[in-house]
Amino acid sequence: MNEQFGSLFVSYLFALQNYDERNWSDRRSIELVKRFSPFTSIENQNGDIAAGSLATAHEQPPAPGKPKPAILALSRAAQTLSVNWLILGFMLLFHLGAIAALFFFSWSALIVAVTLHVIAINVGIGMGYHRLLTHRGYQVPKWLEYLLAVCATLSLEGGPLVWVATHRVHHQHTDRLGDPHSPREGGWWSHAGWVIHGSGADTEPLLLARYAPDLMKNDFYRRLNRYHWVPLTSLAFVLLAVGGWPWVLWGIFLRVTLGLHATWLVNSATHMWGSRRFATRDDSRNNWWVALLTGGEGWHNNHHAYPVSARHGLAWYEFDLNYYGIWVMGRLGLAKSISTERWCKTGAGTVPGVKISANT
Repeated sequence: MNEQFGSLFVSYLFALQNYDERNWSDRRSIELVKRFSPFTSIENQNGDIAAGSLATAHEQPPAPGKPKPAILALSRAAQTLSVNWLILGFMLLFHLGAIAALFFFSWSALIVAVTLHVIAINVGIGMGYHRLLTHRGYQVPKWLEYLLAVCATLSLEGGPLVWVATHRVHHQHTDRLGDPHSPREGGWWSHAGWVIHGSGADTEPLLLARYAPDLMKNDFYRRLNRYHWVPLTSLAFVLLAVGGWPWVLWGIFLRVTLGLHATWLVNSATHMWGSRRFATRDDSRNNWWVALLTGGEGWHNNHHAYPVSARHGLAWYEFDLNYYGIWVMGRLGLAKSISTERWCKTGAGTVPGVKISANT
């Protein structure tokens, strides 16, 4: 089983490389053959309101001798100037730890890993960082909002300011100049290359101020962004004390590594492979297997068509675990103003339904 898992992972990495060589030999190419039809043509600017951002667009490269606009700071041209050896070192360490975990299996360690994966990736990243903090698709009490953000830090995906700002930049400039992780600049780049190069949004105060002004005003989020590594480190010591190294290897190293790749698949795979329900102005795809791995984040074309919707699986058969969690919170009175889109299929095409509230 371990050999099969390893071969599947290696096959995916080769697929990314082959994708680069086959489709994007010219890194400046921005044209994509639309292979999927029919789709519903919609107006989607990927702009300020949709992304929950107060920023403005800057598509043109800076003039010689002038400082580059903040939006270009996360582009591949800017970030590939240097390798981030600190992040690369941690990535190598966690991947080695993930491999080591396979030799220390126990059922209790597996249960710990699965439980923490749901807490970090589904509750923290999907429901917290993404659908709540970035897009404000629903509202919860402040204490619960803070708790979801802390859960997200257990994924090793950085603090809330950096995560939210980066994702809002992605939505405003999806698959165009300034997108932090577009497959148009390389499949591997969109998956993990953008993570291990440059310093990202963390050293761009202007970008953070423009794309996450709501979080910048909050002292809790500023502190959590600075010390986002504390919850994960503390958890590691707790697991070591309670379950020994098997719990640490499975609950921290293997679990975090798989969670990172699951999230990165949304950036890479769902902009390369899958179907398109909506003719958005980007390459977003609905990818069922990424949706299964991420709890619904793989319905990416749906999401780019309606970024503010807390529901990504718009059809009844589109599994969306993260939305189900939000729906449950709504039923319990913990979540309100849940923005959703419901769609029904008629004939050969798809037509929009009526916006509803999960509280009704």
